[in-house]
Amino acid sequence: MKRKTMIRLLVLLVLVAAIALGVVYRAQLTQEMLERLLGRLGLWGHLAFVLIWFVAPALMLPGSILTLAAGALFNPLLGTVYTSLGSTAGATLAFLLARYLAGDWVARRAGGTLGKIKAGVEEEGWRFVAFTRLVPLFPFNLLNYAFGLTRIPLWVYVLTSWICMLPGTAGYVYLGYAAKEAAVGGPDLVRKGLWALAVFAVLVLLPLMLRRVRRRPAIRDIHYHGPMPGDILARRR
Repeated sequence: MKRKTMIRLLVLLVLVAAIALGVVYRAQLTQEMLERLLGRLGLWGHLAFVLIWFVAPALMLPGSILTLAAGALFNPLLGTVYTSLGSTAGATLAFLLARYLAGDWVARRAGGTLGKIKAGVEEEGWRFVAFTRLVPLFPFNLLNYAFGLTRIPLWVYVLTSWICMLPGTAGYVYLGYAAKEAAVGGPDLVRKGLWALAVFAVLVLLPLMLRRVRRRPAIRDIHYHGPMPGDILARRR
């Protein structure tokens, strides 16, 4: 099974599991309980979530799960803001690690994939970064490291990544929010459920449509089978 298919199935399973747990523990799981939990954590809880996102890309942690959690813990607006800030900062950290600390190591592990990414940047510059962010069919964590070994300027990489990751971020955050609302029995469940289905369909179909419209040799068939620096850091803990 392809990695992109596994990610979609994982997201769907998380949503189903969240709803199922909400049905089983409906009496204990309420909107008021979640609000009290965040209230007790205060500002530290919000900062902690952003910090987790900051280190997640470098440690190869699954970003889709964190994005869904943002919608469940906060709301669509705050969840999108926190995830956008944290994921962009984390992608920047991985970029800088590759460019200034672990370039040779990343180049050896990335192999031929790095050549394809470099070719894409040389040919199209920021447009290549934009496409790979809008179409989440490539390994997110690998791209963060690999872009650090290209000639793309840091500010171009950061700005393009931030803008082009926003649509997917907002979509997954809303899915997490809708799953939480279904679990706690929030108002307008039918409307929110329909919106969630529509968002999920867009997240699945839009990348496929964009990939069909625009096929480039440099952005096809990016594969990677080795560990990244974050794996080593995680193992040493």
